[in-house]
Amino acid sequence: MKTLKYTAVVWKEDVAYVSKCPELGVASCGDSVEEAVKNLKEAVKLFVENAKLLNIYDDIEPSLNSSEKFTTSLEVVV
Repeated sequence: MKTLKYTAVVWKEDVAYVSKCPELGVASCGDSVEEAVKNLKEAVKLFVENAKLLNIYDDIEPSLNSSEKFTTSLEVVV
């Protein structure tokens, strides 16, 4: 078993919380922040398991184990 490190971004939309792993483009949701993160963890796990079955795990593994990850907020006027 290997422990993978990924980013979880969570935000509120209407009545639910959305969670997303930007490294994989995997998203989930929940009624609370904790539930959204828990559901995202399960979605990432399933994504990684399928990536292994499809022999594409080696393509995504470096982004999950990078020791340098940064997040920021940006504003764009449109």
